[in-house]
Amino acid sequence: MLSRRNLVAGALAAAALPGPALRAAEGGTFRIGYQKNGILVVARQQGTIEQALKPLGVSVRWTEFSFGPPVLEALGMGAIDFGQTGAPPPVFAQAAGNTLLYVAAQDAGGSGEAILVPQGSSLTTLADLKGKRVAFAKGSSAHYLVVRALEKAGLAYTDIEPVTLAPADAAAAFARGAVDAWAIWDPYFAIAERQPGTRILASAAEIEKPTNFFLGNRDFTQANAPVVQAAVSALAEVAGWCEAHRPEVAALLSKGTGVPLDATRRAVDRSVYVIAPLSEPVIAGQQRVADRFQALGLIANPIRVRDAVWTPPAPPASKG
Repeated sequence: MLSRRNLVAGALAAAALPGPALRAAEGGTFRIGYQKNGILVVARQQGTIEQALKPLGVSVRWTEFSFGPPVLEALGMGAIDFGQTGAPPPVFAQAAGNTLLYVAAQDAGGSGEAILVPQGSSLTTLADLKGKRVAFAKGSSAHYLVVRALEKAGLAYTDIEPVTLAPADAAAAFARGAVDAWAIWDPYFAIAERQPGTRILASAAEIEKPTNFFLGNRDFTQANAPVVQAAVSALAEVAGWCEAHRPEVAALLSKGTGVPLDATRRAVDRSVYVIAPLSEPVIAGQQRVADRFQALGLIANPIRVRDAVWTPPAPPASKG
């Protein structure tokens, strides 16, 4: 199986540009990592960030990733400047010394994650996961969903056999019956639901709704606050539009990702499109994510999430 580093090797080679501070100061490129779902895809289809950054003399380059951990690896290596993931990837990245910053949050972003079982499965409750092979992407939001599901069922992490696979590999393993359950997010979740017999063992709405984060490379963000602020403001506008135009969102996402429209509609219907600065409850919730992974020995050392939360510079005082 490909390592996380290999998963982003192509993106790193394609994005080899001068250092972040120099690029922006000279009117360079803002490099965004995105996945096959969510606000960033809509913004890309609409050209919203491009429009917002044009007055600053900055263009936009987009790189697609299959899941969150490679986004964070690319961010930490300086191959991209900005991206979006679920809650766990930045925890693992911060623990590994990644120079990321939490820029904004999409709190409780819907219920587009679930633990699925295949056709003919005898599993009916979360407690039935004991001794079973459960697939998920390591360090992803699905990983945390499994951790919380086991807690809810009174099981230990050691009570299951984790099978850590990237989404495409997990989908193949699930389809051929090589795993007993699969924890996954949209649009892969919605695509899997199209298969006859696929059943939801438990959804995120029943366990813990996920928070997604917009993250920046620390050096780039600190050196180019106006660029990041303009991008986040543009995304907040996109989020508001998404809340009010779900059929159009589904069409844009399907066109931008190639995911079938019926699956995309399902994913959009259970999404919450809200972007805001990191509130104290969100920071505390993310610290709980980090503490759980550290207690399980899945990250080596405790981390302090607050150390990676960006405080945008205050606007200059008006003269009058």
